[in-house]
Amino acid sequence: MTGNGPPAADSRRHLAWGALAFLLLLPVTLPVPVLRALVLERFSVSDGQATWFMAANMLGGLLVAPLIGRLGDRAVDRRRLTIAAILLDAMLLLTMAWPLSFAEFLALRVIEGMAHIAALTLLMALCADAAGERRGRAMGMVGGGLTLGVATGAALGGILGKHDPTATLQIGAAVLAAAALLAVVVLPSGNVDSRTGRGTAPPGTGRRMLLPLAFAFLDRFTVGFFTSGFPLFLAGVHRIERPQIGMLLGAFLFPFALLSYPFGKLAERRSATALVAIGSAVYGGLVALVGVVPPSWLWGLMPALGLASAVMFVPTLLFLLERAPGLGRSSAMAAFHGVGSAGFLLGPLCCGGIVTAVGDLPRGYACAFVAAGATELACVSALGWSLRRQSALHRTDDNRRSQS
Repeated sequence: MTGNGPPAADSRRHLAWGALAFLLLLPVTLPVPVLRALVLERFSVSDGQATWFMAANMLGGLLVAPLIGRLGDRAVDRRRLTIAAILLDAMLLLTMAWPLSFAEFLALRVIEGMAHIAALTLLMALCADAAGERRGRAMGMVGGGLTLGVATGAALGGILGKHDPTATLQIGAAVLAAAALLAVVVLPSGNVDSRTGRGTAPPGTGRRMLLPLAFAFLDRFTVGFFTSGFPLFLAGVHRIERPQIGMLLGAFLFPFALLSYPFGKLAERRSATALVAIGSAVYGGLVALVGVVPPSWLWGLMPALGLASAVMFVPTLLFLLERAPGLGRSSAMAAFHGVGSAGFLLGPLCCGGIVTAVGDLPRGYACAFVAAGATELACVSALGWSLRRQSALHRTDDNRRSQS
């Protein structure tokens, strides 16, 4: 069945996929509100070194994405491979709670990132294939589940890890074990053909993919500032307690999660490119304000950031698929998550690097978030230039045809 059956049946399937995505992403941000205690204090490292907790995870994702894309577009059982990746992720999270050196901890974190991105890429490829013409709403539900998991983890992490930060890793492992069991029941068949058109991508496909991949990269790049730098900023500059840090992250992520489905459905009928441009412009401007507004303003700023993120998330993915019609689905998803992992990898590192270079924590974090927002706005400008150039070329071609 390919997403063209009764709407009610498809909605139930999409909801089940969203629930699985929720469980898969919940453990990602459970440790974020207790990052200072889990990494900085546990291993006696600096703020800059603590950002490697998220960066190492994304490095693993970046390394494994090309391999997973190739495997997913070949005759492997993607369903079983997805379940195996989820179980491996659970075991690695549990092991990271053991007494370890900082180097061992980071090495496990890299491998855990590989398992996580493998599971996420294959899950989204399977669901995108099975959704057929209702791909926008299916990806909206999966994207909403992903973001709701991230938001819930951020909100609960400060509470669950208040007395023992390693509890966030242990609980995350249990959640992933439950996700593997759910995957057995709800994942679509692994033999859905994601290879339609594989090897027949038209010339210039790689070039056309650059802009949507740039947006995917920068979206994750800026989120990397929130997953690592933002909790350290709130704790180190504003002296905000761990539960409140989790609530602020939730104020950003919950609107993002709840609005992903409606905007995914909207992107089936409206221009995905326009939604990407609008959402990214608003998001970039708001990110630049995070480090300079008073702490009380963050309670209004964070939900606005979540709304802007929802506007652009699923449309960015559809924007990519529109520009790569001959590429295998797993390869497209792998490219999306590969550049996203690169963004997540560089975001925390750049945030920590800017803070370290400035020296003063308040000014350093202010500069870091202004720089993050500026990159998003620059990409919107590049998209506008590209669309104007494309329009000018079309007008030139039309004039030539009319004169001939």
